[in-house]
Amino acid sequence: MEVAGVVWFGVITFLCQVFSCAFADDPSSKADKRAVIFSSNDGSTRAEHVYSHDNHMDTAVNAASQLETPSDLRIVEFLSSSARQRRRKREWVIPPYSIPENERGSFPKKLFQLKAKLYSVPDEEIVYSITGEGADQPPVRIFTIDKKTGNLFVTQPLDREKKDLYKLKACAISEDGKKEASPTNLTIIVTDQNDNKPEFTENPFNGQVSEASKDHEFMTVTATDADDSETDNAMVRYTLVSQEPKFPKPNMFEINTSTGTIRVREPGMDREQWPRYTLLIVAADMEGEGLATTGTAVIIITDSNDNPPQFEQTSHIISVPENKVGAVVAKLTVTDGDEVGSPAWSTKYRIISGDKGGFFNVSTGPSQLEGIITTVKPLDFEKNKQYILLVIVENDEPFVSSLTTSTATVMVNVEDVNEPPKFNPKEKVISRHENLPVDTELGAYTATDPDTGKSQKITYKIGNDPADWLSVNQDTGMIKVKSIMDRESVKDGKYRAIILAVDDDDENPATGTGTLVIELEDVNDNAPIINEGSIEICNREATVLLSITDKDGALYAAPFSVEPQGDTKKNWTARMNETKTGILLTLNSVLEQGNYNVVLRVYDTNNMYQDNSIQATVCDCKGDEFLCKKMMAGIPLSLSLGTLAAILALLLFLLLLLLLMRRKPSSIKKPLLPEEDDIRDNVCCYDEEGGGENDQNYDLSVLHRGLDNRPEVFRNDVAPIFLPAPQYRPRPANPEEIATFIDYNLKTADEDPTAPPYDSLLVFDYEGGGSDAGSLSSLNSSSSGHDQDYDFLNEWGPRFKKLADMYGGGEN
Repeated sequence: MEVAGVVWFGVITFLCQVFSCAFADDPSSKADKRAVIFSSNDGSTRAEHVYSHDNHMDTAVNAASQLETPSDLRIVEFLSSSARQRRRKREWVIPPYSIPENERGSFPKKLFQLKAKLYSVPDEEIVYSITGEGADQPPVRIFTIDKKTGNLFVTQPLDREKKDLYKLKACAISEDGKKEASPTNLTIIVTDQNDNKPEFTENPFNGQVSEASKDHEFMTVTATDADDSETDNAMVRYTLVSQEPKFPKPNMFEINTSTGTIRVREPGMDREQWPRYTLLIVAADMEGEGLATTGTAVIIITDSNDNPPQFEQTSHIISVPENKVGAVVAKLTVTDGDEVGSPAWSTKYRIISGDKGGFFNVSTGPSQLEGIITTVKPLDFEKNKQYILLVIVENDEPFVSSLTTSTATVMVNVEDVNEPPKFNPKEKVISRHENLPVDTELGAYTATDPDTGKSQKITYKIGNDPADWLSVNQDTGMIKVKSIMDRESVKDGKYRAIILAVDDDDENPATGTGTLVIELEDVNDNAPIINEGSIEICNREATVLLSITDKDGALYAAPFSVEPQGDTKKNWTARMNETKTGILLTLNSVLEQGNYNVVLRVYDTNNMYQDNSIQATVCDCKGDEFLCKKMMAGIPLSLSLGTLAAILALLLFLLLLLLLMRRKPSSIKKPLLPEEDDIRDNVCCYDEEGGGENDQNYDLSVLHRGLDNRPEVFRNDVAPIFLPAPQYRPRPANPEEIATFIDYNLKTADEDPTAPPYDSLLVFDYEGGGSDAGSLSSLNSSSSGHDQDYDFLNEWGPRFKKLADMYGGGEN
């Protein structure tokens, strides 16, 4: 090969000399000289050629480039500065220079030499330099150049995994800086060596697979290699080395050597025995023949429903009392070998036979391993005395294969209890007139005893009668009127009462309830009344609308009519409005400002009436603009000042007269009782009616000092003015209704809050100690009641001290 290379270089040199001779006489060609240097690393072969940008020379150069040259030669072109301005058809492309990483040996190590030819510049006066990554840019000084010789050096071993490509720019310039060659780009490639072993992306890898899986890929392990992925240096292959535990077979899993996917190879995994496997895996580059690393994969075996739940007891005999809803019949416990808390372990239950009527329900208990049977409908001993239930248990998750399910038999015996009598219907509705006479029969409301096997007597009672209108015959259940029923006093005219039926069971008497609804039919027993108790009206061109209420139904209410009564006819006019439901009240004449009593008699559609008294305040005004002048003690403020002065003078005279009368001397000869017997307790009131030697002028002001000390307390012993007067029934035309008429009006009078005695505030107060009265011991009150203990009177204070002395064991 070396001989062939020399031959080829000889041929190239000959051709260059031929072309050089052909253009030697052209003076312009000297200004465009270009130097092309071929230089080997060891300098054993060297060729130089100078050419011009002439078509013929260019062809020759291209032809020369197609010749085979040694592969380790590097071609570098440098143009002179004068040549930059000329058009260049083609240039030599400098091929990349490859350097293997991790080279050993002494450094710096020479790579190749750059050689430039500048016109009329000796070689020793040419200065070389390089720039770019690895030279004057980070990482700096990886590559250096001898500025005199153009030799390029690498200063240290290279690492492809850190940087695999360097791009440099080479420059040549004369020492005086007047001439320079065009910069040339240099590319240096760092070639890969297998210096990195694979690395697992995780260690350990974690995966899980169901114990029932077969031929199933479930996880993948991955390793990476930092070497060149385009070479075998990074071609990773996987091998499964070992499996722990080795049961039930040592090769339960296998791995895909190229992708690292792990799959289940053999069936038979059992989570209950071997819940976890650990696999040892090797990853090697060079397609499994190079550098290797080891890793582990941890596989968790998840539960599958391969263990059916089993009843701990498959037969039960239970007794349940009848009529109970929600009663716990039985609790059926089970066991399950699957993972606790998983859907394959939790249970559910079904009643598959014996409950056609839907009387029972079975649900899962809190522990998830028990079925609780309860009643959802009342059991009836008289209809069915026994139930035989077949219950099946299953898991929330389906079985992985055909497994035998467990069942349990529950025999439920219904216990007889004393059931309460039952009314038929449960709610009975009847229609009756209101105001029926007492003891009128409304109808029988009876119940039957469901305990057909027993002979029991039923007794009836009133359970709830809000208005106390009814009575019931305890033997027959006949309902009668106890007191007059009033439709207007109940909502919607319907009265509800609860009737009880009680049997006579010796151990546990039972009570049934029924509801009696009386729809009260209306009668005309309420006269219409005016709602307004007081009005305000101007004495000129004014009208007031009064509203009317009739408690009776529409049949006995509107249309209404009205008639003024007594003196009202003289000054007032009352007429009905268009709907006959309101009264339009106006004045016939202009009345003075003041208060007036207006009496109006209002009739309903059946001419039942009632006189209504209205307090009317008449003011000196006109129309609807009601405005009253203020009054003081009933006297208008417009009263003249002279009149006011006269009234004040009269009041002052009366006050002076009263003071003179109070100063009249009075002499009290002596007290009624000796001083030592002055033991008054509270107020002692004696009505002095004149005459007698002891008729003295006593000072009774002491008797009032209690109220004088409490001016904020006052009595209100007056008739209430804000309560409506009750409505009395008119005398009936039928003599047979006289008794009912008397009873009703008597009851109304008893409940009348506007009749005396009034419900008023009565004031009593402590009026001081001491009394002019003598001792009460002469009454000899202590002569009786020896069997009573009155010592507690000593604890009641000074007011009861005398009684304590008289009755509490004293000598008096």
